[in-house]
Amino acid sequence: MKKTKILVVSDTHKMHANFEKALEREKPFDYLFHAGDVEGREFEIEYGSGCPAYIVSGNNDFYGKAPMSVEIQIGTHKVFMAHGHQFYVSMTLEHLIREARERNADIIIFGHTHVPYLEIGRDMAVMNPGSLTYPRQEGRLPSYIILEIDENGKISGEIKYIKKKLK
Repeated sequence: MKKTKILVVSDTHKMHANFEKALEREKPFDYLFHAGDVEGREFEIEYGSGCPAYIVSGNNDFYGKAPMSVEIQIGTHKVFMAHGHQFYVSMTLEHLIREARERNADIIIFGHTHVPYLEIGRDMAVMNPGSLTYPRQEGRLPSYIILEIDENGKISGEIKYIKKKLK
């Protein structure tokens, strides 16, 4: 297996200026994962990525056709992605992690909280890219994650931020 680069985003809420900045900054990549709240912009995201794109439905995706969750095999790793609201991720990650384990996933991607989170453990990687539109963490910088899987299947990741321009 060759090295795999994955762009992980979430909570763009119909506004794509920062999504386009992330695309421009990170291309080329092998996959795009969007953890929900696209609000009807699925086609633009899929088309703009130029690679296989996986999108799940978020709590604000009332009319979209995206599924509530997806499971994707990438090499020896199984990715489970859900927006997270249905697993109460604003309160705890326990329910989401239990669901992922039941599905034999070792990479979990979620959104909803608008706060970036990345923990890569020995047997599981859990991540939330935050929001490219309405960040809620201290400093409130739009964020996304670059996830990489090397030739040996080792997972690494980095939360990246889009700096605001000074006026």
